[in-house]
Amino acid sequence: MGKQIWRVVVAGGAAAVFMAVAAAPAGAAEGGVSFTRVQVNDGKPIVIGVSNEVAVPASFRMATTEAWEFPHVFLYRGSANGGDELWHAIETSDCVKVSAGVCDFNETMYFDPSEWDMSNKEAGAWKVAARVYFKGDGADTDDEGLTVHVKRNSRLTVNASPEPVTKGKSITVTGKVTRANWETRKYVSYGGRLVSLQFKPAGSTSYSTVKKVYANSSGDLRTTVTASRTGTWRWVYYGNTTTGPSTSSGDNVVVK
Repeated sequence: MGKQIWRVVVAGGAAAVFMAVAAAPAGAAEGGVSFTRVQVNDGKPIVIGVSNEVAVPASFRMATTEAWEFPHVFLYRGSANGGDELWHAIETSDCVKVSAGVCDFNETMYFDPSEWDMSNKEAGAWKVAARVYFKGDGADTDDEGLTVHVKRNSRLTVNASPEPVTKGKSITVTGKVTRANWETRKYVSYGGRLVSLQFKPAGSTSYSTVKKVYANSSGDLRTTVTASRTGTWRWVYYGNTTTGPSTSSGDNVVVK
């Protein structure tokens, strides 16, 4: 079916032209359709940064005897009919026939913060609904009773020094927490976050948490630990309802 878009988007210099999905006419008849097996991103949060397009998988089953044109699932707040809908491009597969009047569909939702205006207040919980447009006139929209969290991506940096260090001396581990600002399309300081400092000894394959540290108001992290053995240090932030988790790269320190 190709990409359909929830709103008209003008991307500077873009050659592609997206179709705008029209709202159902006022008073259009609804009914005669059921949606089941609805999934969005396997139930996981949708985490979006400031530049890269995010492709989110979805799937559903539709049963109807009506002649239809465009079935899809979408995210909304308020009411599934007339509420706020999260704008994005949609690509839906052709019908995979299950039985007479019953089709399975795979869908991909595309979120591109580099081309479309996104508001930071759009981060958080969204409900899931399914809709189909009928040939000729009308549509059917059903609330699916599911919730998906859309989150701003976060980032962490790390630096552990001195390198190398004498056993028993102090190692200072610093870093910074930032998160995506969709309105400026930049990463900005994310202060006050509780972040875990983790350590992986040389020869090991797993990290363990050594301590937890709050970032200051500028998102800066700083703590000291005692050098006991060679290994790698990193920061881990587990996210919240509006912000995705992140893990810094590792910084190896040799202990002599």
